[in-house]
Parts: sequence; structure tokens; C-alpha cells
Amino acid sequence: MISATDLKAGMTFVDNGNLIKVLEASHHKPGKGNTVMRMKLRNVRTGATYDTTFRPDEKFERAYLDTKEVQYLYKMDGMAVFMDLETYEQYELPADTIENELLYLLDNMHCKIQFFGQEVIGVELPGTVVLTVSETQPSIKGATVTGSGKPATMETGLVVNVPDFIEAGESLEIGTSDGSYKGRANK
Repeated sequence: MISATDLKAGMTFVDNGNLIKVLEASHHKPGKGNTVMRMKLRNVRTGATYDTTFRPDEKFERAYLDTKEVQYLYKMDGMAVFMDLETYEQYELPADTIENELLYLLDNMHCKIQFFGQEVIGVELPGTVVLTVSETQPSIKGATVTGSGKPATMETGLVVNVPDFIEAGESLEIGTSDGSYKGRANK
């Protein structure tokens, strides 16, 4: 069992038979009354997200997940298809339940899928991925790293704020936890 105060973003727990993933968690102390835990949660099976609060002393069953190294193959008919690198077995996940993760995946990219028992429930991304800029505003001559930046659309459709000197066609390293620009990719 795990208490509400110990729940952090990325953790998964069981609540009333539903598998729930924590997207955001924060302590909130109103002017009057007791401290509560504000949570943004996602039902892993349905993909529905919602905001809620818990008392700090509420307890939940922690969901222990197994992971397996796989290769992302393609997305078709609303399903994302992954292949086990050892057994070549294929796994399908509804694309709408992992649409955020798909913004970081290219065909044939390696990642991990998560299992709760025998059920495939999600994708675990590497810390950073290399994506190519497909569209951005023209670079500004004399631009520095300290500028406010500009939006750039990556080849997967992900929009990232990048420095002004970045141009379309460049390969960039992107952090998967927050979608942030980390730097140009080493060629």
C-alpha cells in the first residue's frame, strides 16, 4: 500500500479496480482546512484523464509493472504495433491511449512496453530521442542561445520550443519527460 502523499508523477496505482497513472501531483494547503493532494490522473485502460484530490492519509494499492524491450513498428487503424526483440511477438496498443508517447516515436525505434500482469498497458520512452525539425520559422542572423526561442514542428508532429538559430532539417535531441529541446544531435 502507498499513501497519497507518496504518489509522484509517473507512478501507477490501483483504485477501485481501475489502473491509474499519476500525471501530476502536488500538495495543497488551503487557508482553512486540512492539506490535500491535488492530482491529475489518467485511467490507463480507457485513456480518460481527470483532476481530483485525495486526503494525505488515503492508501492505495501500488501497481507493479514489468517492462519489455520492444521495437515500435507502425500505427494503423487506431492501433500502435510493437515487436518483442527476442521472440518477435507483436503487441498492439490503442493509439489514443498513448498518443503523447507516439509524438516521440519513429518507426523502428526501440523503447519499452509496460505490462500489468499479462496486460500491455503503456509505453516507457527513453530519456531523450533524436527527431528532425520538419517545419520552423527561418533562423535569425546573429541569434543567440539566450533568445526566447521559437516553435518548431518535429517529424512526428511534436511541437518544441527551440532557439532562434535552429533551421528545418536539423536533428535535435528532445527530452521525453517534458518535450524540451536538449541540443543538436551528434551526427
